[in-house]
Amino acid sequence: MTAPEPFRAACVQLTSDRDPAKTFPAAAAFVREAAAAGAALVMTPEVTPMLEPRGRLVLEKVRTEARDEWLPRYRALARETGVWLLLGSMAVKHDEERCANRSILIDADGAIVARYDKIHMFDVDLEGGESYRESRRYRPGGEAVVADSPFGRIGMTVCYDMRFPSLYRDLAQAGADHLTVPSAFARPTGRAHWHVLLRARAIETGCFVFAPAQCGEHADGRKTFGHSLVVDPWGEVLADGGEEPGIVVVDVDPASVGKARAMVPSLGHDRPYTAPSKLHEQAAD
Repeated sequence: MTAPEPFRAACVQLTSDRDPAKTFPAAAAFVREAAAAGAALVMTPEVTPMLEPRGRLVLEKVRTEARDEWLPRYRALARETGVWLLLGSMAVKHDEERCANRSILIDADGAIVARYDKIHMFDVDLEGGESYRESRRYRPGGEAVVADSPFGRIGMTVCYDMRFPSLYRDLAQAGADHLTVPSAFARPTGRAHWHVLLRARAIETGCFVFAPAQCGEHADGRKTFGHSLVVDPWGEVLADGGEEPGIVVVDVDPASVGKARAMVPSLGHDRPYTAPSKLHEQAAD
């Protein structure tokens, strides 16, 4: 199969507000800037329209996808600029108690091509008193998604998913050439793990990794790490967005995917094995 033609991609780095009306002008300006720079695929961070730290307020503010007033504006933005737009994620109401953290891929005509609901929930206690319980207000997704595009096949994930390598291997073995990881990464874990995890996911799968990120200080003192990354299939960082809002633009050659996988063809080397827990049970018998 012939690889798609080279293309230009951009990651948008934002400091999203708790009010979507304040976030949209900044997000739209960066998407337009990326399009003017020649990007055909533009990606925004996790919870692009609204970063509301208080779970109770998230439930009060969000709507179902069909009733959301901001998604149509991002779809119109894709039409206006003529880019494929990954709306990194947005909260959409699932029921009265929980939302879905949904990543949405929009084509250059403004049509929704694919949706992915974040599977892995960020339930952790960090040093310094930071605590997150994403599962209180978000319902985990249950389906991995690979979407067709003019740029190659795109495996869609969100933020904390990056700590689960088997998901990315499944996406690559299902034909993904590119992996999207829109994020709102906490600073303590970002400093320790962000770069190495994203490079590892690229190396393990032989995919390009695009990770548009939230940055800066948000409502209620929530701080995100920034450093939007583009990583090539050999694990080289092609672009790093630093700590301020803006865009990173890179030229992408999809042929690099095949070259990396030919050099290290590990995706075809899986072998069956017995899990350790089963061995332990057999020994106990």
